[in-house]
Amino acid sequence: MIDTLRLTAEEATGLLERREITAGELHAAYRAAIDERDPELHAYLRVVDECEGDGVPIALKDVISTRGIETTAGSRILSGYTPVFDATVAARCKAAGLPLLGKTNTDEFAMGSSTENSAYGPSRNPWDPSRVPGGSGGGTAAAVAGGLAPWGLGSDTGGSIKQPSALCGNVGLRPTYGTVSRYGIVAFASSLDQIGPVAKTVRDVALLTSIIAGRDPADSTTVEHPEPIRLPDREDLRGLRLGVPRELEALAAIEPGVRVAFERTVDLARELGAEVGECELPLSFEYGLPCYYLIAPAEASSNLARYDGVRFGPRSAGDGYREMVERTRDDGFGAEPKRRIMLGTYALSAGYYDAYYGQAQKVRTLLVREHRDALERFDAIVTPTSPTVAFPLGERAADPLAMYACDLLTIPSCLAGLPGLSVPCGLSDGLPVGLQLIGPQFGENTLFAIGHALERALGLDPVPERLR
Repeated sequence: MIDTLRLTAEEATGLLERREITAGELHAAYRAAIDERDPELHAYLRVVDECEGDGVPIALKDVISTRGIETTAGSRILSGYTPVFDATVAARCKAAGLPLLGKTNTDEFAMGSSTENSAYGPSRNPWDPSRVPGGSGGGTAAAVAGGLAPWGLGSDTGGSIKQPSALCGNVGLRPTYGTVSRYGIVAFASSLDQIGPVAKTVRDVALLTSIIAGRDPADSTTVEHPEPIRLPDREDLRGLRLGVPRELEALAAIEPGVRVAFERTVDLARELGAEVGECELPLSFEYGLPCYYLIAPAEASSNLARYDGVRFGPRSAGDGYREMVERTRDDGFGAEPKRRIMLGTYALSAGYYDAYYGQAQKVRTLLVREHRDALERFDAIVTPTSPTVAFPLGERAADPLAMYACDLLTIPSCLAGLPGLSVPCGLSDGLPVGLQLIGPQFGENTLFAIGHALERALGLDPVPERLR
């Protein structure tokens, strides 16, 4: 019997190579787990019954275009939209023989931190179904944590891979901006969006990164990674320098249990031989959130203008073209996309562009420099991934500012285009806590080495306690 709750993608690859199981049997085991547990978790929006591939099956966030399979980005305005092509990352997974298990739930257009903004209902955290799995990629994170997929792909604009990975006890990577193609991805904020892997272990994340990374002629922002992605095998951290931002001490938003787990892991890093020191990121923590919530909505305002009832999805009736577009957008978009479209349109409007969007871009440049300066002294910056553990469903749904604060620690490095890895580092009140490792551009291999060494030393059980 295949234990989908504990099986890693690397272990599954070994089983396939030794012909102890077939790809069809592996896919069927995960489909059975989906049938058993997904009615409670709602990690998937659509599932695939056929096993098309000879490798380890994968789940894809529903912002990734898949030929012949509905892709909605969690929105009713794309209901019924079936792409006629695969996104580059989907095509690379196919080429590697990874059969598709299904498309996972997401906050609408990847806008949210809890997956409660999905037009198709929220996903739930496998550790406690009364709590959120994080967002916007809560569906992928819940699927991996709940044994409904060995690994998956999410998208990260301001923390949508790292934060749900932390809340669900997974490992998640936001790669260096430009190392993974965005072609075929439903766009939110094009200067920030990145596709990345979610899995149970750092080695699985590294393996999936090696499959999807690389230049794509269809995406002019992509580059080749300057070094091959390696599977980490380090057991110590000797010779590595970790920087802890001084500003963390004063951040009241970090829950006590999260702080304890984080500090214990930093102490463990010292025991493993790392040199740990203080760095400073004052602008990042003060201005990261407001900077992001001007730039990202401004880009979303432009990207989402294409959904007019003519080219994609359903169309609402109206007297004339203008009324039809207005009704289609009003009926099709949920509250959060409407909020961000209005905010972004205002920031880009005549008379306000320089004061808001222009200023935010200048601040972004300062955040890039601030991170660069810190990473000249350290191999990686370490923080908690999320200031809190998974919170109850509905607790923040009516308070957008409280929801936005969930990404306080993940947003700054996203604005800087840097890679970030979230690794489980303990529990608080029985719920997972994540450690965020931020590296320089193209520093993924270093992050994998650090994360793997900590993962081995911590020895945490990735299976939610209630499912063991």
